[in-house]
Amino acid sequence: MTIMDSIIRQRIKVNGIVQGVGFRPFVYNLAIKNNLNGFVSNTSDGVVIELEGAAGVVDQFLESMSDSPPPLSSILSLDANYIQVANDCGFKIITSKSNNEISTQISPDAAICRDCLNEISDVDNRRFEYPFTNCTNCGPRYTIIKELPYDRHLTTMSDFKMCSQCKEEYDNPMDRRFHAQPNACPDCGPSLTLTARDGKSIASSDKISTCISLLKSGFIVAIKGLGGFHLMVDATNSNAVSRLRTRKNREEKPFAVMAKNLDHARDLCHICGTEEIWLTSIQSPIMLLKSIENNNIASNVAPGSEFLGVMLPYTPLHDLLMNCIVDVPPLVMTSGNLSDEPICIDNDEALDQLGDIADYFLLHDRRIHIRADDSVVMIINNKPRVIRRSRGFAPAPVILKNNGPSVLAVGGDLKNTICLLKNKNARISQHNGDLENLKAYETFQQTIHHLKDIFDIQPDILACDMHPGYFSTQWAKSISYLPLFEVQHHHAHLASGMAEFGLENPVIGIIMDGTGYGLDKTIWGGEFLVGDYHGFQRINKFQNMPLPGGDAAIKSPWRTAIGYLFKTYGDSLPDLPFMMLHDYEPVIQIVQKGINSPLTSSCGRLFDAVSAMCGGKQEIRYEGQAAIEFMNAAAAAGGRSCLDFEIIGDVVSVESIIRSIVKCLKMDDNLSVISRKFHNTMIKIFTQVAIQISKDTGINDVVLSGGVFQNRILLSGVNAALEKNGLSVFSHEQIPTNDGGISLGQAMIARNKLHNNKN
Repeated sequence: MTIMDSIIRQRIKVNGIVQGVGFRPFVYNLAIKNNLNGFVSNTSDGVVIELEGAAGVVDQFLESMSDSPPPLSSILSLDANYIQVANDCGFKIITSKSNNEISTQISPDAAICRDCLNEISDVDNRRFEYPFTNCTNCGPRYTIIKELPYDRHLTTMSDFKMCSQCKEEYDNPMDRRFHAQPNACPDCGPSLTLTARDGKSIASSDKISTCISLLKSGFIVAIKGLGGFHLMVDATNSNAVSRLRTRKNREEKPFAVMAKNLDHARDLCHICGTEEIWLTSIQSPIMLLKSIENNNIASNVAPGSEFLGVMLPYTPLHDLLMNCIVDVPPLVMTSGNLSDEPICIDNDEALDQLGDIADYFLLHDRRIHIRADDSVVMIINNKPRVIRRSRGFAPAPVILKNNGPSVLAVGGDLKNTICLLKNKNARISQHNGDLENLKAYETFQQTIHHLKDIFDIQPDILACDMHPGYFSTQWAKSISYLPLFEVQHHHAHLASGMAEFGLENPVIGIIMDGTGYGLDKTIWGGEFLVGDYHGFQRINKFQNMPLPGGDAAIKSPWRTAIGYLFKTYGDSLPDLPFMMLHDYEPVIQIVQKGINSPLTSSCGRLFDAVSAMCGGKQEIRYEGQAAIEFMNAAAAAGGRSCLDFEIIGDVVSVESIIRSIVKCLKMDDNLSVISRKFHNTMIKIFTQVAIQISKDTGINDVVLSGGVFQNRILLSGVNAALEKNGLSVFSHEQIPTNDGGISLGQAMIARNKLHNNKN
């Protein structure tokens, strides 16, 4: 007998996304195929396998398992150890076991798979047109789980007892639905209810078709989905869209649209290969795509934008809705919430909160345990850029290079996420919203407790932003039993970029955003840093400028423009057309007297000021609106011309840029031309400063982070210019470049601090 033929037994521990994704039946069938004995079991640590058989066959098994796991699974670690031969007969799947420590992963919610789609469209299948069809390869996961291990009685599906046929599928390791925890059918699973806004049921033999008829008649319908409610209207009906905007108090912010399928999405937007891959992925996010002219979408769906947020049906309910009749129009699918509040997840909550918005409700009785908004992705430079990381992504981890202490980082107040570090896993939560809203703040707290509980993480240290007024910071300071480390906002942005790409040595950070609390207690936002997890230096920055009225200026960019003009020209203000629209003397007075006019180096505010000066948005209705529309204007102009600018020592002169803008306006350059010149100028400034820092420090790695880098023109231009000059550029892909990503940076900086203190 050769060594390869000798009988051995190995105990194999697999960690990763390996529960609720068909991993155990995959292992079972692979073992049976190879005539191996033993067992496989879910535990709170992951999946444990004991294999007994010829050594060579066991090796082949391990190779096959690693190379071709189930589609929703992700093996993050695999540890195999030899143990004593037990002379088992056959291979079994045994009952899940709970251990003291939880280290496994939970699969994010996944879009409906092809097999389930085929079933709901097959008239002979018992799940024909059943809107809650799922299997081990798709369906709800994170949004229904209450605790680990991932077994049905620990999910919200515990409300439904499986019928004999579903139980047979569930118990059969050869079946696609083996231990699919949300498994159900029309006889035993969740069901739909169609109601009026007062909650009274509407009699209908086909609730989905009735719902579409209501939408085509111009009504607003609230629908309960996977991670919460959506509000729906016919996206081709401008009157219906207008009524939704009025009732929801969402004046101009673009709505997302659901298209029937990929071909219909192509009728609405230009779609490249990478965009198609992500549009049809298991994450099924909202994709920001360039609109096609005359695509029949009402102009008030995405006013002022050349891009449209498009998603495809990602649940069987959505697919049935979009395909119940031939001529279903594209549907607006916007978050089912009051303006700025978290998405509704409970039927009674939705009827109460959305009763003044929706005319009808399409409800179901599968409870949602954790809310999850739709994720948002755009493609720049042929790479995905996650703008909002939520459904389909959370709570899949970002994999880190090194172990370390456990950390809880609570993020910022806008676009809040939290981050939990344990071992080499960084688990970033779903999008929680803006914490100035009480319900968003409550969601933030619930998310912290839920993630800590399901992953059994007891953090060694807390991390938060330095801003004393942030609600997230105040919450962290209220936790007296843990050490707290306050992290400067832009340092966190830099560290988040390093962590995403596994960088460990110091980098150059070009960190551009709207607002961040600086070490000198001014508002930072146009920063050139050199640093790592240990610390940072502010090497260069944009000139400090006044922000008249503080937050009022953010909502009224014309005020920012007046402040910047006064700082540049003093009492000799130029006579510009936009000034005729405003009573600006009071603004000048508060700047002169230094009343509520904090200083800021913010690049985001510079975009706002220049946009308003050139006749762009004077008042904004949603965050970033002025800069977004200013960027869109640049697309209408070509050329490489730049504005005049100066870099004086370690400061980029904003006054020099403002003077050049005024000169262009006096020469009657239009908004598009100036926008193109301004973008070219920003690219040139970023590149010039980064090259100089690289020469001075010998550092060639550059991290781009901050909300300003959601700007397609800027990100593409800076990336190309820096790489052309021999620098390596790292810009966010997996996590948001906006404040939705800073919790990761906070956590990494705090872990490093605690680790160093222990040493």
